[in-house]
Amino acid sequence: MSQTKPAVKVTIGGEEYSVRSDLPPEYTREVAAYLDAALKRVRDSLPMVENHKAAILAALAITDELFQARRGDDQMADRLNELADEFARMLPPSKRGHRAAAS
Repeated sequence: MSQTKPAVKVTIGGEEYSVRSDLPPEYTREVAAYLDAALKRVRDSLPMVENHKAAILAALAITDELFQARRGDDQMADRLNELADEFARMLPPSKRGHRAAAS
């Protein structure tokens, strides 16, 4: 017995779309608004660009944001591991747990 996912109406680039998703409607609207804002930034900076090219440029900008965020997350995880190793070296060997081999 398959249930239909609820539809959420969103506007992107002045066009209305009906998006079906298991995600909360508020989240779907927020994601669509983010895309709409990125598309608006492209159109404002390049008013003569065709709609489909503006959408591609907006997608590239959002993908760049994603990659930058991932890179930041990876750097933060690396730094946290370094700090954990430093703290483990300050503990007596019996209290170091799995980090005992790291010292």
